[in-house]
Amino acid sequence: MDLLRIIILAVVQGLTEFLPISSDGHLLVAAALFEAVTGHELGGKQLTLTIVLHAGTLLTVLVVFWKQIVRLATVDRRVVPLLIVGTIPVGLFGLALEKWFEPLLESPLAAGLGLIVTGLVLLWMRKYEQADEAGKRTYQELSYAQALLIGSFQAVAALPGVSRSGSTIASGLRLCGLRRADAANFSFLLSVPAVGGVVFVKFVQLLKNGGESGYEPGHLVVGAVVSCLVGFAALRWLLASLRGGRLHLFAWWCIPLGVAVTVWQLWAN
Repeated sequence: MDLLRIIILAVVQGLTEFLPISSDGHLLVAAALFEAVTGHELGGKQLTLTIVLHAGTLLTVLVVFWKQIVRLATVDRRVVPLLIVGTIPVGLFGLALEKWFEPLLESPLAAGLGLIVTGLVLLWMRKYEQADEAGKRTYQELSYAQALLIGSFQAVAALPGVSRSGSTIASGLRLCGLRRADAANFSFLLSVPAVGGVVFVKFVQLLKNGGESGYEPGHLVVGAVVSCLVGFAALRWLLASLRGGRLHLFAWWCIPLGVAVTVWQLWAN
């Protein structure tokens, strides 16, 4: 049962980490469904899965964007401080959430409401996603203020159900005048320190809790590999959807699902 659960959640993580539909929100909803159907709570084991599955999709980003990452040390060195500035908001907001609003991060109800917000954000960027790209800028041309703005949208996506990729790409397109490909590139470069930081913090938290994963090591390796491979396919799909101006269509998944989850949680409580 553990292996089946890990594989299912790895597929969910791989698909939703890159598609603009919120991986954390979907993992929360999927875990709540598991608990409702089986009556078995994951408890501390959910922390272990979060670390492993996010590490798998982080590897996907490193593989797909390795050329852009290498360029950061050579011709794109100006982008490094932009990424640092863009990461500051998520660090501060994430710490505040962990300290004062931790139950919110584990709430399926919050995830349902966040999914509705994600859908509205995707619809908000529709016109800009399909606009002519003449005269638009590359991510190397961003100002520090614009990097901070995109980073602030990434910070809000620390809330469950709010998509990190959807929020950062939408803000890059609509508020910063980025080309579609550049909005995606900056979004996923920005995810490396953000997601890497989350994985590190969660790993330290796991060690403080005694380091017991509750899972067979081989099962966790399977989960990481599945989330990485599924994430690779999902990321390629997202980039193709963005080129075609179709990213906003994911709103019609997020909004109905968010409404359904919200109604379910309010009814259950």
